[in-house]
Amino acid sequence: MIKVRFAPSPTGYLHIGGARTALFNWMYARAQDGKFVLRIEDTDQQRSKKEYEEEILRSLKWLGFEWDELYYQSRRFDIYREHAQRLLDEGKAYKEGEAIILKMIPDQEIKIFDLIRGEITFDSSELKDQVLMKSDGSPAYSFCCVVDDALMEISHVVRGEDHISNTPKQIMIYRALDWKVPKYAHLPLIMGEDGSRLSKRYGAVAVSDYQKQGYVAEALVNYLMLLGWSPGNNQEKISPEAAIKKFSLKKINKAGAVFSLEKLQWLNNLYLKELETPQLVEMLQPVLEEHGLDASELSGQEMANIVQLYKGRLTTLNIFAEWVDYAFLRDIEISGEMKHKHITPEAVEVLHEMARKVEAAGDFSALEAEKIFKGIAEARGFKASQLVLPARVALTAKDVGPSLFEIMAILGKERTAKRLSTISA
Repeated sequence: MIKVRFAPSPTGYLHIGGARTALFNWMYARAQDGKFVLRIEDTDQQRSKKEYEEEILRSLKWLGFEWDELYYQSRRFDIYREHAQRLLDEGKAYKEGEAIILKMIPDQEIKIFDLIRGEITFDSSELKDQVLMKSDGSPAYSFCCVVDDALMEISHVVRGEDHISNTPKQIMIYRALDWKVPKYAHLPLIMGEDGSRLSKRYGAVAVSDYQKQGYVAEALVNYLMLLGWSPGNNQEKISPEAAIKKFSLKKINKAGAVFSLEKLQWLNNLYLKELETPQLVEMLQPVLEEHGLDASELSGQEMANIVQLYKGRLTTLNIFAEWVDYAFLRDIEISGEMKHKHITPEAVEVLHEMARKVEAAGDFSALEAEKIFKGIAEARGFKASQLVLPARVALTAKDVGPSLFEIMAILGKERTAKRLSTISA
């Protein structure tokens, strides 16, 4: 049976690189009708924290990577000591103080056939003797990896290429224990858009941060798939279920994958646009609350109208609050620069006239707003486009957005008239 594992250390939050490693392991297990093991590598008692462990588990669940088995290395120290003692008894290891160290046999060829990179060869003479158990009684990283992978019957070790240097050390431990070596696949690193290793500037933040920023799990998972793998035929939007049917470790690229926040936002927009408006309204309620915006005075239909108006533009859920705060605030603040640029004395005169016409209107709708707007522009000899920006800034404190007339309808007659009548240069 195919069996893979994702083995995070709870010394920090789950980041994009780790999430992609988890994804490819999970996809391979599901594609091969195998098992996906989650192993928490918490042997570093000083740096491991419960809050990190909980965040890692939450993030994996949010992404949809359900595991079949769960282990904690901190609960397996007796197992590591037992196997270290065995190597000591067999003369393959020695003690140095309280530490147990594996003797490295020189002049041995260590050959790996990496499923992504092909054949990689090492010489054991270049390796130092390997610590198995430290003097404080805790196991060394490579030793507990080998013991766990062997006892958990891990068939394939799928991990980042930064672990390539650990692989020959671990193979020598396998040989000393007379255990079967698993197959290896080392994933390419994720790079920033400047070609350097991924940093916070380009997206190396916690998965939970992307969730807080308003990315949906489906979009993030879809994007992670594209960092080193492709479903083919230039397809970019794909569900996990469809991707699993096409997934193969051998199709993962050797070259580093470039992280693009713009591409992630594009994908997130596609997923948000596909949501039914009532579902999106429900998802946006906590976002508004978090930004201190009270939607309680709006009817369900009014809220749906606002969401529908912006739905096609959303790149994240959080940006909705930034774009539509004007619809929930009694008073808006227009920046000095924007006011100076768009609210001229001439514009103020026209906006005040518009306010009077709006106030005198009967039923107020987007069509009625457009009729008033165009009527004033024509009477004054303006092009309608010349008045759009001053009116938009006066009503929303923003110089971009959807249809001005839809915005006026959302604000309603009273608020539209008030904001237009009180504007000054």
